[in-house]
Amino acid sequence: MTYSVAVSGASGYAGGEILRILAAHPDVEIRTVTAHSNAGQPLIQHQPHLRSLAHLTLAETSPEVLAGHDIVFLALPHGQSGQYTDALGDTALVIDAGADHRLESVADWDRFYGGDFHDPWVYGVPELPVAGSKQRERLVGASRIAAPGCNASTVSLSLAPGVAAGVIDPSDIVTVLAVGPSGAGKSLKTNLLAAEILGSANPYAVGGSHRHIPEIRQALAAARTAGAAPATTADEGIRISFTPVLVPMSRGILATSTAPIAPGATDDEIRAAWEFAYGDETFVQLLPAGHFPRTADVLGANTALMGLAIDRAANRVTVVAAVDNLVKGTAGAAVQSMNIALGLAEGTALTVNGVAP
Repeated sequence: MTYSVAVSGASGYAGGEILRILAAHPDVEIRTVTAHSNAGQPLIQHQPHLRSLAHLTLAETSPEVLAGHDIVFLALPHGQSGQYTDALGDTALVIDAGADHRLESVADWDRFYGGDFHDPWVYGVPELPVAGSKQRERLVGASRIAAPGCNASTVSLSLAPGVAAGVIDPSDIVTVLAVGPSGAGKSLKTNLLAAEILGSANPYAVGGSHRHIPEIRQALAAARTAGAAPATTADEGIRISFTPVLVPMSRGILATSTAPIAPGATDDEIRAAWEFAYGDETFVQLLPAGHFPRTADVLGANTALMGLAIDRAANRVTVVAAVDNLVKGTAGAAVQSMNIALGLAEGTALTVNGVAP
């Protein structure tokens, strides 16, 4: 069976990456691409690297245009997806790459985003440890999927194994991320101009204001029900100091996350928690002891690579994770989740191989 696909926000970075991956997918046909201000223009004018899709023209984004497809991807800024998802009740599978359907807490939505709250959908991070299993079990047969925030999924995947196994204390998590500007989207912003970021590292959303914080807490709370830590579905006791730093690379996230070692946890138990979580995974890989990833290693790939260090002097575990924010962080996670939901081979159209140099 070939599934018909529509992609909204197709002129942006996330929409373009979804299209790049789907263009090589044997089970889908990209029939419709939509945009707002760029509607009526050739797709190739905005995504000149997508030569195989040069025949497509950007249509106006509306429920009527998006309806009638088997699958709809929404790659829109937060607060914009909900108006379309409410009107796509007859669409078999809708995948939102924005934030509108990620959070379970109305209070968190109001504090970090604002505007209308929409019901949470199945979270699109298949490898995430959840309640004694993996999130992929919840994706099987799903009809509504919320693709993750790129920073949020990187940090959540980094620490969830330790939380699930009860070998780290989630009440004192500190994470610092070096991120590329493509994660902020394609809209023209002065702070993202080359003249502003080349040769500089720029912190932003400092002091607990980044919108991905509640998403991380939500994911780690779900992981906590899986293991030796106190069983609860609330995120009480999960505290995160989260500092992103914009660096001059177009793609990529390098997240360095640390948390205290839980009382009594041995070095072998700590490493075993991550090996147990990801030892059989294709797209999330733990590197050998003493090795740590670079963002260059995951460029264009759907892989999250991790290095783990146990710092007994500071009594903390450190996890360094690298992802391509547009692939594993967004579009790759969306397509991987789509494959699972439809019963297709999970890795279809996705690669573990990056591009170098």
